[in-house]
Amino acid sequence: MKNFRDCFLLTAFLLVFIESRGENPRGTGREAALEQLKELEVAEGLEVTLFASEPVVVNPANMDIDARGRVWVTEGANYRLWQKWGNLRPGGDRIMILEDTDLDGAADKETVYYQGEDVNTALGICVLDNRVIVSCSPQVLMFTDINGDDKPDEKDILFSGIKGVDHDHGVHAFVFGPDGRLYFNFGNDGKQIADKNGKPLTDPQGNIIADNRKPYQQGMVFRCYPDLSGFEVLGHNFRNSYEVCVDSFGTLWQSDNDDDGNHGVRINYVMEYGNYGYRDEITGAGWREERTGWEETIPERHWHLNDPGVVPNLLQTGAGSPTGILLYEGRLLPKKYRNQIIHCDAGPRVVRAYPVKRLGAGYSATIANILTSEDTWYRPSDVCVAPDGALFISDWNDAGVGGHNMADRTLEGMSGRIYRVAPKGNKPEVPNYRVRRTQGAIRALKSPNLAARYLGWTALREMQGEAEEALLSMWKGRNQKFRARALHLLAQIKGKADHYVQQAIQDKNPNIRITGLRIARERKLELVNLVAKLVHDPSPQVRRECAIALRHEPSNLAPDLWAELAQQHKGNDRWYLEALGIGAHGQEDRYFSAWLDKVGEEWNTKGGRDVIWRSRSKKTPALLVKIIGDKSLTEAEKLRYFRAMDFLEGPEKEAALVKLLMDDLGDLE
Repeated sequence: MKNFRDCFLLTAFLLVFIESRGENPRGTGREAALEQLKELEVAEGLEVTLFASEPVVVNPANMDIDARGRVWVTEGANYRLWQKWGNLRPGGDRIMILEDTDLDGAADKETVYYQGEDVNTALGICVLDNRVIVSCSPQVLMFTDINGDDKPDEKDILFSGIKGVDHDHGVHAFVFGPDGRLYFNFGNDGKQIADKNGKPLTDPQGNIIADNRKPYQQGMVFRCYPDLSGFEVLGHNFRNSYEVCVDSFGTLWQSDNDDDGNHGVRINYVMEYGNYGYRDEITGAGWREERTGWEETIPERHWHLNDPGVVPNLLQTGAGSPTGILLYEGRLLPKKYRNQIIHCDAGPRVVRAYPVKRLGAGYSATIANILTSEDTWYRPSDVCVAPDGALFISDWNDAGVGGHNMADRTLEGMSGRIYRVAPKGNKPEVPNYRVRRTQGAIRALKSPNLAARYLGWTALREMQGEAEEALLSMWKGRNQKFRARALHLLAQIKGKADHYVQQAIQDKNPNIRITGLRIARERKLELVNLVAKLVHDPSPQVRRECAIALRHEPSNLAPDLWAELAQQHKGNDRWYLEALGIGAHGQEDRYFSAWLDKVGEEWNTKGGRDVIWRSRSKKTPALLVKIIGDKSLTEAEKLRYFRAMDFLEGPEKEAALVKLLMDDLGDLE
């Protein structure tokens, strides 16, 4: 399809054409799936094979792969129950386990793990040993298989009260992070989150986590420990943040959908605690409502990118319907895909990689297609990595995507596919992780598969000092991702956190220094002394993390450290500027005053004006008036600083506006 409009028109035509039939016009079953497989275009050096198809699995909504290489799938036969086609699978949707027992690349064993109305079109599944976390608004459920028969013996509610029931913008999948915490998100229909008893959750500062602009709104990204303590909002003001992925250094990445058809689909590096601009921060207004100094193009305007306090986008990919995402840390795929984001977009029918490069305190990215098709029924919904490093891609398989609709409206006519993508001629393997032994656990920790990594991480953490020697060998290696994973666990050994963090912040690799600082925050170590050692780090990304580490820091040394970081902003790095703003949150007056004390009358530089534009201090309005009064400013530049006034309040702002008015009247005279 050349553009979203063409895709939409063809989809509408096909839906009308097949509505009375309620099935795929090309037929269903393995033979039909093999025919459609021929239309898939896979990147050079790779091949795609059919792992499973209907009737074994239909409408695969989300997927995970366990340490044994088994593919777990949530189905969506009962997608949009309130639509006229009604309940198509009596008894509720299924969670399926698909297994390739003879390792020929195709599933030959299927198991219904669970079936129920409470998992209808579940948008997330995460396998953690014998426990399975299933995300299905209004709840997040935990299933536990105690006796190992692939049937849950216990079902518990982890979270409740989430909106977006039977809606694509509800709660999405959990992933296991390198720090042992769980990460997940919901879209802008999720609205709120409560504990299992319905009590609203709060952040560490006591704010209720809800879409109410106090302070959060729209889609959000979360983090907590496996026991559900330490719950945090890591980013907010997304539209439909569909899934989040975390690399070994603890950096977060995700996709976000625009208001359908505005060519504003985006990929985000999630700078912790950032605002991502889907709605106006102060008023909650949408992007169509005119504002001072708004962006020239709709894709940029869509995310309020000219507003102070909005974190930039990593990449905008045009029109689409983004779905599953992962961070590929395996070695099986060609080099250009290693350590990169791999992502599904069901709208333009593509699975892509986004090779990332450092850019100041942030990143830039390009696009590399992996699996595409002109087949209008190819709709990739999720992507996962197996223990051997192969990719598995689920295909919802439908004439359209989103729009609260589906084309195959009978259970018999439904389709769904799972594909395996690997180098040409590659045969599947399933490593045998013997995690009760130290070396087996280390091997699991090195796996590209998160379920295997979870087994290794958990076993090594329980071993404590007994695992230190093996972890040190990994820490002293050359693979930076492995080093970061080992570092997280070395810091978990009782009494050793500070020792290994001190090593990390002196490391030559900036990502390791960043990991060390993140571990210090997680382990609640003394932060100001660590930041003091890194405050002039040559890497702006390390200094970015220093700024974030100072957020809500009560030490009397913190304002001076923040001012040192702010002095290094030269006016050409929006990522760095937003990190400064995030770090100053709640202490703007202390931090900004310290900066002013340092720069004195020399504040009026490109970087200094930026710091003022982003600041929310009581001293900011008067300085904005001085900047606006500069006769050399262009009209666009003046509008930028006028817009900054919208984010301030109080008598200082009122006095500044009066002065601005009086100055204008004086100019007229």
